[in-house]
Amino acid sequence: MSKSSKLFVGMDVHKDSIDLATGEERGEVRHHGAIGGDLAALSRAVRKLESLGKRLVFVYEAGPCGFVIYRFLRARGHECWVVAPSMTPRQASDRVKTDRRDCLKLCRLARAGELTPIYVPDAADEAMRDLVRTREDAVIMQRQARQRLSALLLRNDIRYAGKSAWTQAHRRWIAHLKLPAPPQQIAFEEYVQAVNEATARIERLEQAIATERGHWRWRPVAQALEAFRGIQAIHATRIVAELGDSRGASPIREASWATWGSSPLRTPAARAGAKARSPRPATAPHAAPSSKPPGPTSTMPASHG
Repeated sequence: MSKSSKLFVGMDVHKDSIDLATGEERGEVRHHGAIGGDLAALSRAVRKLESLGKRLVFVYEAGPCGFVIYRFLRARGHECWVVAPSMTPRQASDRVKTDRRDCLKLCRLARAGELTPIYVPDAADEAMRDLVRTREDAVIMQRQARQRLSALLLRNDIRYAGKSAWTQAHRRWIAHLKLPAPPQQIAFEEYVQAVNEATARIERLEQAIATERGHWRWRPVAQALEAFRGIQAIHATRIVAELGDSRGASPIREASWATWGSSPLRTPAARAGAKARSPRPATAPHAAPSSKPPGPTSTMPASHG
């Protein structure tokens, strides 16, 4: 076997273990073994595979371990695919799921060309995405804190007579409330403090996002999205951080970018230009008059025999 031949390596990655399966371009796919889940154990296994003198192609499913393994293997000069579990072909009859079977299946599918790698952000983009997702978590916690406070007030038949909740007027109304029993007052004050802390956390995170966005490489793209009605700076940053680079993306991500108008054919100017260049559909010619006289029209009633 020449040194230019490929060796596909399927990996079933978990927190504490990684199962490996190997398969050449032709031949049987074999279970290579199980190693620890840290990079030191993976480095030892990779060195053994490198000694075979073949071109290594690693593949594993995206999961909670992130893209550390991907960047580690790419830094060593190897090809690595990260695939989405939802996009991995599965048979309806395949209900037994083990680490050994999963790595063997990934190796077979990669060798057959039936896997599509996902986009992997670089370290800076992933850091920005983590910051944006932290704000999303803070928004969820704020919503939950507000719901708990509202539920407490409703159980005690304390209702706000204003139109909209959580406005300045609503906050002033909450600040002057007194519940009848001391235990309930303590619970009320704790819920109010939880709402205030969640709100302050969101403000801190939004300020941090604005600061980091100032030197982010995708800042011009986020600013372009703000031209759309209803998209604020924080929303544009979130969209770009989640979708990442649209160049060389998968069809699903390209469709996502096209939805937000980043595709050249989706912008208003491009649509106008495409419309101006598109030829007008030809009008069907009228039928030529026939020299044959029309047949007689029957006036007899239909038979219901």
